[in-house]
Amino acid sequence: MRTLDPARTALVLVDLMERIAVLPLAPRPGDEAVAAALDLAAAFRAAGAPVIAIRVERPGVAEQPPGSALVPEVAELADETVVKRTIGGFHGTGLHERLQERGVDTLVFGGIATNLGVESTARAAADHGYRLVFVEEAMTALTEEEHRASVGLSLPRFGEVVDRGGLSLG
Repeated sequence: MRTLDPARTALVLVDLMERIAVLPLAPRPGDEAVAAALDLAAAFRAAGAPVIAIRVERPGVAEQPPGSALVPEVAELADETVVKRTIGGFHGTGLHERLQERGVDTLVFGGIATNLGVESTARAAADHGYRLVFVEEAMTALTEEEHRASVGLSLPRFGEVVDRGGLSLG
């Protein structure tokens, strides 16, 4: 079991938006990944660890597509919301500075899509020197192959891939 210090750890949930969570996803539907992320968020909040929600906005458009808000339950549990305009959550968002202000050195990830927003944000986080943990059940992708490649090949190079049962705060 991986035990993390809640004073130095943040949960980062990437693109758990209404229009993304309803897409045909694999290896699990979006609502299952969201449910796992919400369980994590509740545990992080109970332990006093911050929950950061990241959502994407399309640059250069007057209005975002319908469903561009975070899933309401995610928005309710988020201590902060970061708006990105690129695939990853660090570029031009102030995310690193916000995490540094909180004394965070470890990030736990969930989100959609594993191989896109989650992986891109994780790569930048690794460049910033964060310790990374990925909760497999709290992620999904457009295809099972993309998800499996990310959790089996890419993400283990940046951090540790765990299931929810292999993680505790305390």
